[in-house]
Amino acid sequence: MTEEEVQALVVENTALRAENKALKERLAALEKRLGVPTFVKANRPKKEKPTKERKKRAAKHNQARRREEPTRVETHAVDECSTCGYHLRGESEAYRRQVVELPEPQPVEVIEHRMVKRWCPVCRAWQQPEMNWAERVVGQGRIGVRLATVVAYLHQSLRAPVRVIQAYLATIHQARLSVGEISGLLQRLHGQVRPAIAALKERAQQQPVVHGDETGWREAGQNGYVWCLATGGEQPIRYYEYDRSRAGAVVTKLLGDTFHGHLVSDFYGGYNIYRGPHQRCWVHLLRDLKQLREEQQADGERLAWVLAVHLQYRLAQEAACLADPKERRREYDALWQRTQLLGLQYAQVKDDPCQAMAKRLLRHVDELYQFVLHPVVPADNNLAERALRPLVVQRKVSGGTRSRAGSEARLGLASLFGTWQARGLNPFHEFLALLVSPMAASP
Repeated sequence: MTEEEVQALVVENTALRAENKALKERLAALEKRLGVPTFVKANRPKKEKPTKERKKRAAKHNQARRREEPTRVETHAVDECSTCGYHLRGESEAYRRQVVELPEPQPVEVIEHRMVKRWCPVCRAWQQPEMNWAERVVGQGRIGVRLATVVAYLHQSLRAPVRVIQAYLATIHQARLSVGEISGLLQRLHGQVRPAIAALKERAQQQPVVHGDETGWREAGQNGYVWCLATGGEQPIRYYEYDRSRAGAVVTKLLGDTFHGHLVSDFYGGYNIYRGPHQRCWVHLLRDLKQLREEQQADGERLAWVLAVHLQYRLAQEAACLADPKERRREYDALWQRTQLLGLQYAQVKDDPCQAMAKRLLRHVDELYQFVLHPVVPADNNLAERALRPLVVQRKVSGGTRSRAGSEARLGLASLFGTWQARGLNPFHEFLALLVSPMAASP
């Protein structure tokens, strides 16, 4: 580098320094005039805070393991020194450890009841005790109510097949029951609690909102369907019923003549028979919209149409949160009109990929936004689908039922156990109470 180049750099550096100094002076003057910005922390002297004694925090290890109230205490001690054998004196607790354990499995009791009659010389007649056998045994069989409750609990709550129940009872409790005896027991149990099951159906028909859904089921090798009625609220209900048909007549039979509330369902045509207020499931609609969106990624016009339909759901969700019923009504009318226009856009375009969706919007436009007008009505049918899931699992395990009596027994008991579980109750205790005192424990 030449001397002239060095001199030029020196001059340039000096000029930059002067410019930087001038900018700093202008910035300082501007801050003085406007005040210190809110994001700049002032250099204030720290206040001396009085020192406090720090509390020691408890150790966080083993916090997930809750200490139980012991049902039995076993004390372990040594009497002689392990080194020299001297007799030990004094006592001091070293540590404690809780072990959660099951008691020794007990075999079933075979109780023989002997009725003794005695002679009354005054009445000149024999007298014998009157036994309430309904509190002790199921029907005319030999199975007691507690053993029967265990069988029903294993079959319904734990979804154990009959052969698994047989193996469990034989292995753990030495109860020798055949597969046919267990199956017959479940049917007798169903017959005994049938009034409680009918009461569930009647109560479901009286609710303001009922979810309906169905799934496939095989009975005696033939295809059929399990229909479900599910309700929410403080006293939820789960009711199941089998039918060979999937026609709308089954919906009428399930809902009865007394139901006039909101029916929440998917878009299956069998539910069209209900003429009362109806809310269709947006989850099903959004699922189909997602598929249509993926298929029309390259078509900007139809992609925009799909997004516009999806936007209606977002706007409906916001409208449902409004507190004023009049505002919700105005939003409902606006949603109805926009959805009508979206449906008319492609409903008459033959062989268009959006035609089926457009026709669905026009056909069900009155049934898409009931949740906007009525806050108690949900926008989807997830409640009924979740209610059917345990039966779907049973179907995969057992493949269905072998007779109409078996279907009625399984679904009737599933209605009771499903209802108790939905209410957060202990199904074992509830079913035992229902067997012992049907009127007092009726759901």
